[in-house]
Amino acid sequence: MNHHYLRYLEKEHARLEKEIHDEERRPLPREFLIRRLKKLKLALKDQMAACLPHEGTRTAA
Repeated sequence: MNHHYLRYLEKEHARLEKEIHDEERRPLPREFLIRRLKKLKLALKDQMAACLPHEGTRTAA
């Protein structure tokens, strides 16, 4: 997959991580928002994993 797309996903993942951290540091964190952000972050992680070559997979000759 495109290297630029993977880089975009990595930046979005980091942005969500910061947003989660910032929300958790609030005096009254919004738990529903934290859960939603974590789900989005996990989805991005899944997309990044799909972009990378899988170890141990071989193509049939």
